[in-house]
Amino acid sequence: MPGRDWLGSRRAEIAADRILDAAGALFAEHDVAGVGMNDIARAAGCSRATLYRYFENREVLHTAYVHREAYRLHEHMTGLIGEIEDPRERLLAGLTTSMRLVRESPALSGWFATADSPIGAEMAEQSEVIQALTAGFLLSLHPDDPAAVHRRARWLVRVLTSLLIFPGRDAEDERAMLEEFVVPMVCPSQTDSALSAPSLRTDRDSSP
Repeated sequence: MPGRDWLGSRRAEIAADRILDAAGALFAEHDVAGVGMNDIARAAGCSRATLYRYFENREVLHTAYVHREAYRLHEHMTGLIGEIEDPRERLLAGLTTSMRLVRESPALSGWFATADSPIGAEMAEQSEVIQALTAGFLLSLHPDDPAAVHRRARWLVRVLTSLLIFPGRDAEDERAMLEEFVVPMVCPSQTDSALSAPSLRTDRDSSP
């Protein structure tokens, strides 16, 4: 029956969220790469068989966790910058706010720790969800060719993960770098566009 199918799906969603919550608590306290499926099952209070019913291996669980947190972070970030109307200021605020939210979360900041190979950067670069969220944010600033937006989104994800792994001197230093180098590339002003546009003058126009 449809009602039972819905209830079953809802229960499965709640169970999966409980497992991801337990995994997040472990990620906040331990090295992400060192947290095993046994640890997660124990923390979630379920058997290994139940855990593998929802997540067939650790890579699948990692992906599900990262995607869930990416949606949550994106929603939180867009809410915080919702009153900013200028596209360039909105872009800058979105970038700095996203990095701040990651760093303030013990469960997320560990994905970019430099003690070992930071798996967060690799997952972010390979995640179609994160790139789609980034592309959607860029399109909200101003309409553009989807292919160009997708390339910028991929590049922007790499910029942010690089700063999360190798941060600037402080928040102001990072803000200055983003404002000087990233914002003009991603969201050029009319002045920037005019300076970069090819000249339309003809030989006749340039003749005395």
